[in-house]
Amino acid sequence: LQVLHTYKGNKNADKALIAAEYVGVKIDVPSDFAMGVTNKTPEFLKMNPMGKVPVLETPEGPVFESNAIARYVSRLNGENSLNGSSLIEYAHVEQWSDFSTLEIYGNILKWFGPRMGFMPYSAPGEEAAISALKRGLDALNTHLTSNTYLVGHSITLADIITVCNLNLGFATVMTKSFTSAFPHVERYFWTVINQPNFKKVVGDVKQTEAVPPIKKAGQPAKPKEEPKKKAAPAAEAPKVVEEEEEAPKPKAKNPLDLLPPSPMVLDEWKRLYSNTKSNFREVAIKGFWDMYDPEGYSLWFCDYKYNDENMVSFVTLNKVGGFLQRMDLARKYAFGKMLICGSEAPFKVKGLWLFRGPEIPKFIMDEVYDMELYEWTKADISDEAQKERVSQMIEDAEPFEGEALLDAKCFK
Repeated sequence: LQVLHTYKGNKNADKALIAAEYVGVKIDVPSDFAMGVTNKTPEFLKMNPMGKVPVLETPEGPVFESNAIARYVSRLNGENSLNGSSLIEYAHVEQWSDFSTLEIYGNILKWFGPRMGFMPYSAPGEEAAISALKRGLDALNTHLTSNTYLVGHSITLADIITVCNLNLGFATVMTKSFTSAFPHVERYFWTVINQPNFKKVVGDVKQTEAVPPIKKAGQPAKPKEEPKKKAAPAAEAPKVVEEEEEAPKPKAKNPLDLLPPSPMVLDEWKRLYSNTKSNFREVAIKGFWDMYDPEGYSLWFCDYKYNDENMVSFVTLNKVGGFLQRMDLARKYAFGKMLICGSEAPFKVKGLWLFRGPEIPKFIMDEVYDMELYEWTKADISDEAQKERVSQMIEDAEPFEGEALLDAKCFK
């Protein structure tokens, strides 16, 4: 009996389970596996001292590393077409299996992992991972231009491993707008993932509609740890004490709400901006300067520090879009324009922000990690050139500073 130790939904474990369907082998998957518990037991660590999953328990001993497990399973019923019909085909099966693991899965993980808080996030690191993933997908796309499958004319272990590796990307970070640049990879993925032996294991697969927002490393664990520390004494305490401890504390006032009133009403400016459909310079821009209160508000220019990394247009646009999503906590106190400049890579990202108060609010600097990815310069509107730059950024003037606008996004 072959026993595969893993948690439900592990796409690396799917490789062995799909191979088992093709060769007609039964693999048992215990339903009581608990990640973080089972894989830390002495029994499990004897099978894999790293404590990682999946692990295949066989009558001859354990096997770990998902590709090795899939290779083992593919040979359980003797030689078959999963490993190619010749020595060169066998080599090509190994080649594409290793290629998709290193060049595709590895870079998907470097993109997806930091966004989920499994490892520290850095924008240059993400850009590098996406760029490397694109190169890998481009090579795969070229090969699939004239090949239905990776090796020969039927599904091999190379297709099983590669499609399981791709599935992580399709399910988490590779949106349709990303994969549409690789049409042969798309055709191949959807053809293979919908084969009956794949569907038995993975079920119906859907492509992600959006790249997930970024969580700070370690962030998900904190809320779970703190209640556990309080749980024991709370249970022993009288009910009235428990209720007092659980009573919500009054919400602290935002320091910006304590500033002296300003004659500039931010919502009025946002309405004027949104409702001006013609004569923008004469109506909206003039209205802005009539409203602007330099004592109650401040204007800031921002420039992205890593423009040399902005080699892919939609990645750059997604990056800015993500920044604006994370700025949502500042909506009551800010207005912003983000311009993506250039007709070809590398694209430059430049922004203009109006903040309540004389400085960039501290809670924004603390909570929105993207702020550190930009150089911030306070606008001096006594300088006519800087004042004109503010006006041009608000109205999406093109060309802006000699360059075409790829896109302009507004935060309001």
